Amino acid sequence: MSAAICRIAAVGVWLLVGAAAPAPSVYVVERAVLVMRHGIRAPLEGEVPTGTRTAAAWPRWPVAESRITPHGARALELVAAEDRQLLGARGLHVAASCQSLALSIRSNSSDRSIASGEAYARGFAPGCAIPIEHQALGTADPLFEPLRARATRFDARAAILSINAETGGMERLAARYRSALTLLDRILGCGAPGTECLPMQAASVTPAVDGREIVLSGPIRIASGIAQVLLLEQLEGMPSRDVGWGRASPADLKRLGALHAALFAVLTRPAYMAAHQSAAMGRAVLQALDGSGPAFRVFMGHDTNVTALAATLQVNLAAAGYAINDVPPGGGLLFEKVRNRTTGATYVRVSYRTQSPAALRSLSPATSVNAVKVLGSVWTLLPSEAFKKKLEARLAALEPAS
Repeated sequence: MSAAICRIAAVGVWLLVGAAAPAPSVYVVERAVLVMRHGIRAPLEGEVPTGTRTAAAWPRWPVAESRITPHGARALELVAAEDRQLLGARGLHVAASCQSLALSIRSNSSDRSIASGEAYARGFAPGCAIPIEHQALGTADPLFEPLRARATRFDARAAILSINAETGGMERLAARYRSALTLLDRILGCGAPGTECLPMQAASVTPAVDGREIVLSGPIRIASGIAQVLLLEQLEGMPSRDVGWGRASPADLKRLGALHAALFAVLTRPAYMAAHQSAAMGRAVLQALDGSGPAFRVFMGHDTNVTALAATLQVNLAAAGYAINDVPPGGGLLFEKVRNRTTGATYVRVSYRTQSPAALRSLSPATSVNAVKVLGSVWTLLPSEAFKKKLEARLAALEPAS
């Protein structure tokens, strides 16, 4: 029987019909894990810092602070349906019926990640009741927030040594983004050209009072959130006159995205930070690829989870329309365990799965799935045991569960 079109009956049963199926690949996907960022949301509290000056008021959002918008939820439904088709085309059929659905979704304990998990479930398996696994709202889940949850023996001073060694220090980091900061001032438009619209703050990274986290201050900390808010206005589909008050083109937003990505150059990408920020998630990915649970596992988290894993995997994240390492809403890393039909050997393939700014803005289902070379490999397929060994070696030890 052919398998080109997937229709969903009212009772939630999928029937395979359509044109002749293509010849099967020598590789078939046996298991898959998706670590992704939540969907399009309203700005977070404090994301535009107090003291930021603008020529006009910020646009109004249809939901409260930090919440997923209806537009964002719909975008997740669409990309979930695309993910189901992609996996099916690669040999992993996880949606034969609601009763046999081989999917599980675990979200972080924030409202935006839980709502995103629910939207993804609706799109992946319409009509099926899929429980979203998560801890109590607002608690620190060590899988998604390992520093706040004290999941590892994190040493803030060791972290700062790693950060400064890899960035050159916070003043040099800020200096590298001077042109982007100037562009941001122009878009904020608070005064004559050359006027600084951002609050003044010295660039530094210091240990938190308890020594178990770090505190970033200065231009990158301030500007990264504002840059993200401007991008979210574009992705939400706001009228062009409201996206950066009509002064921010798609090319401008991509340039400003480098300010948001610079945040991860401090918080997740340095070797020490990556090892601790991905310690729990990296092991969860390995367990899901090796385990006997649902064949497709989704971890609905944040850009910090995706960028930390990418750094641990030794890869930069590139997608059309975005700055390098600036993960868009709904974007994520797809891990696939594939088997060679002829030899029986198994491999892991990692891909960066995103939607372009235009696709998110227009609610198009179009996605980009690009396989990446990880952990120093020259190939996009890494033998399963080698992948596991190399990834484990780059993860910080977890503290014993209390």
